[in-house]
Amino acid sequence: MQIIENTKVKEKLYIEKLENGLTVMIIPKKGITKKYAIWGTHYGSIDNNFLVPGETEAIKVPDGIAHFLEHKMFEQENGTNSLDTLTAIGANANAYTTNDHTAYLFECTDNFEAAFDELADYIQHPYFTDENVEKEKGIIGQEIMMYDDYPEWVIYINAMKAMYKNNPVKLDIAGSIESISKIDKDILYKCYNTFYNPSNMVLVLCGDFDVEQMIEGVKKRLLPVKANGEIKRIYPEEPDEIVQKQIEAEMEVSMPSFMIGYKVKLEPEENVVKKHIAIEILLNLIAGKSSNFYKKMYDQGFLQSPLDLDFEFTENYSHVLIGGQSKNPKKVLEELNKEILETKKQGINKEDFERIKKMIYGEYVKEYNEVGNIARMFISDYFKGINSFEYLENYNQITKEYVDQVLKEIFIEEKQVISIINPKKENK
Repeated sequence: MQIIENTKVKEKLYIEKLENGLTVMIIPKKGITKKYAIWGTHYGSIDNNFLVPGETEAIKVPDGIAHFLEHKMFEQENGTNSLDTLTAIGANANAYTTNDHTAYLFECTDNFEAAFDELADYIQHPYFTDENVEKEKGIIGQEIMMYDDYPEWVIYINAMKAMYKNNPVKLDIAGSIESISKIDKDILYKCYNTFYNPSNMVLVLCGDFDVEQMIEGVKKRLLPVKANGEIKRIYPEEPDEIVQKQIEAEMEVSMPSFMIGYKVKLEPEENVVKKHIAIEILLNLIAGKSSNFYKKMYDQGFLQSPLDLDFEFTENYSHVLIGGQSKNPKKVLEELNKEILETKKQGINKEDFERIKKMIYGEYVKEYNEVGNIARMFISDYFKGINSFEYLENYNQITKEYVDQVLKEIFIEEKQVISIINPKKENK
């Protein structure tokens, strides 16, 4: 067993790779009443073209299949639904699909063993029939249509389409009505057997656990499945350039919304954690709620609330996102570009840099106050090849000079897009 300790937050991470390939990560929290379990597979919406271990021909599956599979996993052969079963015993359960992983989770204060039994049972016993697959198409079809009417989602997907020519990150996680119509039980089993093999999965547990006992408890719940070989994922070549500078749509909104994106290229050997911290510092320095730019835009009435700032990345794509609402998104973009140009010329203010850096460190430390935050953070980082403690360990390496360099590398107008949702014009 590997033990990694972080003295800054006084936490220990225990990692055990089981015989069947499953990675188990346990972060014990003494005296905490809440327990959290999250079981994930390295299988997301972008994994729609792959080579099954042991086979020689790649297969292309319909878009949205990872999300479809997530929906179907709760339905049991005896007619019960595992979400209902977990709710009935007092566990707060859920599941989600992202671009790069799918996860099943629950948190509870009582009945942990019973809830864990249910989680292990439904994840290892898929039950797909022609009838229940057809029925699910209707349910997911409604969800897709609902998201099509959801401005926050449309603005995000449009930003992806403006940035990416071929990368499947530009596709809706749930797929389309047309793509899910091609899903059947055989293809679901094929994807399940490929991606839900223990060697492609990780289980993260956070709470007041005895580590050795918990490892034994995991082992006794596992079916005798052997680890399979490496799954070869096939992704299309993606050019460095953006597709289009601007993309606009009209929806039922009272005020225009916008999302500014920067397409980022991460080098294979790069320290992505260090770069991520630098980008967080830059985003807060340039456009955070204490920045000169935000204060100016707020005072002039162009922004009413702080902007959403984010850096999303996997080994296949990465981008910076700045989103919000404004009566004039193009004015916000223009002023943001001026601010970035000025900051590049002058260099980052030393005092502001130190202040923001401390604030971000405080936010990292705060993540360790809650078992759910810890578990979700560790699983998400795991699928990116990162141990979450690395953010605390890399923090001291971040210098003002390094952040100045990252500013010049990433915030480039040629790599910048804007997605705007305008209110629908009145029909004259």
